[in-house]
Order: sequence, then structure tokens, then C-alpha cells
Amino acid sequence: MRPSPVHGHDTYRLREEPDLGALWTYADRQEDGSFRRIGGGALDPDTGHYEQGAYNADDMARAAVVYLRHWSGTGARSSRRSARELLRGLCYLQTTEGSDAGNIVLWQQADGTLNRSALPPETPDPSDSGPSYWLARLIWALGEGYAAFRHSEPAFAGFLRARMELALDALDRGVLTRYGTWEVADGRRVPGWLITHGADASSEALMGLTAYVSASGDARARTAAAQLAEGMAALRAGSAGSWPYGALLPTATSVSQWHAWGAQMPTALASAAEVLGRTEFLEAALADAAGFTPELLTGGGCDNGWLPAPVDRTQIAYGVDARLQALLTVARSGGSPGLYPLAALTAAWYFGANAAGEAVYDTATGVTCDGVAPDGKVNRNSGAESTIHGQLSMLALDSLRGRARSATPHGLNGVEQRDGLRVLEAEKGKLTGSAAVVRPESPWTGESQYSGDAYVALHDGDGINWTLPDGNSPLLVSPVVDLVAERGAGSTVWRHGSQLVGRVDHGTGGEQGISEAPGALTPVSLPAVVKPGVRLAARAEGVGGSALRVDSLLVRPVVSKLVVSGPSRSLALMSNGHSQTRTAKVVLPGEGPVTVDLYDDRARPLGSSTGGGSTTEVDVPAHGFAIVSRHGDGG
Repeated sequence: MRPSPVHGHDTYRLREEPDLGALWTYADRQEDGSFRRIGGGALDPDTGHYEQGAYNADDMARAAVVYLRHWSGTGARSSRRSARELLRGLCYLQTTEGSDAGNIVLWQQADGTLNRSALPPETPDPSDSGPSYWLARLIWALGEGYAAFRHSEPAFAGFLRARMELALDALDRGVLTRYGTWEVADGRRVPGWLITHGADASSEALMGLTAYVSASGDARARTAAAQLAEGMAALRAGSAGSWPYGALLPTATSVSQWHAWGAQMPTALASAAEVLGRTEFLEAALADAAGFTPELLTGGGCDNGWLPAPVDRTQIAYGVDARLQALLTVARSGGSPGLYPLAALTAAWYFGANAAGEAVYDTATGVTCDGVAPDGKVNRNSGAESTIHGQLSMLALDSLRGRARSATPHGLNGVEQRDGLRVLEAEKGKLTGSAAVVRPESPWTGESQYSGDAYVALHDGDGINWTLPDGNSPLLVSPVVDLVAERGAGSTVWRHGSQLVGRVDHGTGGEQGISEAPGALTPVSLPAVVKPGVRLAARAEGVGGSALRVDSLLVRPVVSKLVVSGPSRSLALMSNGHSQTRTAKVVLPGEGPVTVDLYDDRARPLGSSTGGGSTTEVDVPAHGFAIVSRHGDGG
């Protein structure tokens, strides 16, 4: 790509080397298996321009990281060349003058024309007018680029350092001037100094800053990294047995959502802990990686959105890679070997352990499909994002090189059993009194989403009841209810038969603050364990002026399970959601000895044993997990 001169946009040796690296955003799969490059939005046949563009800064930055890591890991000169050219092309998109200096234009046409205002409009608009995900990804690429080139091409590294200074100017001006200011989101105190209010966006900038600080020792970047890390760590939420189970929330504007895509927070915080010497960052990363991952994997995998129920179960490489990177990085930093087999179970998604039962990564071509729908349909297209994150995952696995063998997904290509989180919709329960199903115009509230696109409204004395799933394991239940700020709003009382299971006060929400909607859809854990197959009933009491809202029930076995297997290997995860040791059985396919490894809630080893037979009984530690493995013939 050879762009025309544009005021305020330049790059390294543009006049001497006018051709710059770029990366097409999308690739549609054709019937013959080939791919056709396309851009974003409709194409104007007269100008050759797309409504968005052919290339974008986000994917160019992330692709540069792929090439940098491949070059660093293998010494491949072709990847060095590709990384250099993509970094030059990326830096051309960075604005160098004026009030928006340091920010970056998102979209570029195939002929090199910049498109500051795409259709549909991005936020911010124009795209280089404020903090953005693409500014965060620019910082990521610049940081890793400087670290890689500082010895092999000092002049180019010096250019990247100057561009990092420009990016830090933009970060300081648009984000970190608010450092130390706190906001409120539905009663929770949240940081006011994250990029786009997001821990997800900030995490990608933090990965670049830690790489840059490690290579340069730059004091300004060290301060910026510490400040972003402090804000991200403050979004740790929940605890063992309580949603979202220690996860780091992706945005300060909602206490009711988590998404797998872009959830690089544990990776970035573990790296920051190491570079900055801040152990509290590692603790937050470990709570997410070790506390939340077993819930995620047994509950369905790296879903696009738990909002707060898992309503968007589409799974894409961006989400799977983020979880895999987190597990590997935190395991190395935190002395938590139990994270390595969780990484193997996560990475197995690429090779067939997904809803489709098919590989979505092609080892021969490096193509990664664009995702798997909850019904098992595979999107066979291969856009830049999916291919980039598929490659990042493979590079991370390759880097193990015989170390941490338990992290390899080799030989795992199918899900044999998954018994974890289930959703029972409120509107499908049996209603009593004047209880009514409400289907809002949009299930999206602005910060969360009603599961099943509906909820049940309860006035005083109204009720709702469900028959819980059958099975051999006792159940843990968390109603998803709308917690509001009005004290005295009323309560729901939960029973099966005459046994009181718990009481939920719907008036324990807080001030709306920066969240997009009043009230917060919140899973509230009921304290009592419930037998499978019984009737669970809720009754509204003391209801004030507004009806209580019940969205759904999150139900999981006390010990949830995931069993993944292949031609000569089986691997099972058994996760205990209870505060006491629980005994459960698991069946692994194949033949040969069975090894049981026990871990606590921080993935630290508690013991190991070896046995045989088709069924294995395991005493799973309180709020911990067990990994049960078999190597041998069969499958």
C-alpha cells in the first residue's frame, strides 16, 4: 500500500520506502474453499472505497504483534520484515499534529486514503479525536515493537519510542488526567480513569506498556502502566460461589456483564505485577484465572457474553485466545500449575472441543474460522481478528516447548460431557397470583440483557416456581433479579416444600451513576444447597410501588464437570462450587491408568493419586477443582 502525502501523517522512511504494510480486515470463504478479500461496509464502485475501509488500525496493530512474537520466538526474517512494514503502516495512521496528536485513525481504504468518519460512525468520531480501543492497540504494538527492534535496528526503535511518546501524550490527555477519580455504577465504586471506561481496552494498552517498560525502563510509561493496572484491578468482582466468581469485569459502566472477547485483563495484570513488582495485581489476575475459569469452562466455554446470564453463547478466537493467554501468563507468574491443564481444555476449542465438534483452526494453512454458534454452526469466513488471535494462541502453545506439558491440547478434539451452569428462564416457570411475563421492546437494558428476552414481574403475594434439573448432584442456585436503589422495594422468599432456601432483598442496589440504566440485573447466590428434581418456588413479599423483576435462575451442580477426549487421551475438570469438600464421580473414555490432581481455589496443588477403572470417584476440594486424566488407547 502506497498512500498519498497527508498533512499530519507520516512514518519511518516514508520517502525512501514509500510502500507500507497493511492488512485486509475481512475474508469471505468461497464455495471452492478459497477466500475473497473484502472491506467493511458497502463498496462504492466509482471510488473503490468502502463505508468503513479495507484496512484498520486495530488489526494492523494486533497482526504486528503476531509477527513480532513469531520473529522473537523463531528468528524468522520474513516475520521481522512483516512486523516492520506493518508497524510503519500503523504509524502512518497515527496523527502527529494538532489537538488530537498521538491518537490514531481507525480506517484506511485500499488506495491508502484515510477514513476518519466511517459508516456506521465509530466512537469517538472522528476516530482520532479521543481515547479508543485502537489507541490501546497502537500502544500494544509500539511497546512490543520497541522491545523487539531496540538491538537489531536502533534507529527504527528510536522512531517507535518517539511514537510511543506521542501515544502517551494522548493517553495522559484523554484518560490519565482523571487518575484517582472514582465514579459510581449501580452503587459500586469504580475507577474513572480507564480507556473508554474499559478494563478490556486498557488491558491491551497495558500489555504494550509493560513490554516497553521492561525494555526501556521509561519512568513515564511505568507510571502510566501502574495507573491503568490499579484501575483494572479495582474491577475484580464476586468471589468463590458468587457471580462472577472473582472475574475482572470488562467495563466500569456495568456490574452486570462479562464477555470473553478482549478479556485480556488477567494477562496484562500478571505482566504488570512482574514488571512493576506489584503483587496485588497478580492476586487480582489469579482470582480471575483460577477462580472464574473453572466456572466458565464447565458452564459452556468462552462465551461472547454473560450479561449476566450466558445469553450470547457464540464463541470466537478473540475470546478463546484471551482466556488461553491469561491462563499461561498467570501460571508462569503465580506459581499455579493447575492453570496449565485448564489452558489445555481451553485451547482444545480450536481442534474440535466446541459446539460444532469440528476443528476451527487449520494446521496446514493457519486459517482460523470466524466462530462457532451455540447451535454448532461454524462461520467458515476468516477475518483478520480471528486469524490473528488463532495465531497468537498457537505461538503461545509453541513457546512452551516441552515445558508445562499439561498445557498442551494435543489429542483433545471432542467434548464427551459438560455438566455445569444452566439457565432456567423465569417466563418458563409456573406463575401464580398476578405474576406476569414482560417482554420489553429491547432485551438490552444498556448495560445488561434479559435472558430469553423477557422477565417476570411480581407484585406482593405473587409467585413463580420451577422444577429443577434431575441428576445425581445437589444443586447451587442463583436467581437473576433486578436489584434497585429503592430501599423497601420488597423481597423474594425462596423455598422448596417447607424448606427455606434463601431470601433476596431486591432493594439492595445502589445509585445508578455512570451505568446506562437504573437497577442492575444480578445473580444472587442462595445459601442452601438444593436437591435435584425438586420444585423451587419464589414468593414476593413487602413489595413497594414497583413490581419486582426476576429474569432467570442460574443452576449448577455442586461439582460441575467438563470431559474432553481424543484418540489416545482424556482430560476432565471437576469444579466444586461449595465451601466444603464434595465427592463426585467421573467417567473418562479410553484405557490405561487414571491420574487425579487436586488444586485449591488459586490452582495450587493439594495432592495427586493414580488409579484405574472406567469410573473415578474424587473428593474435590472446597471451592477448588480436580483434573482427572487418562493416557492410553481408546477414545
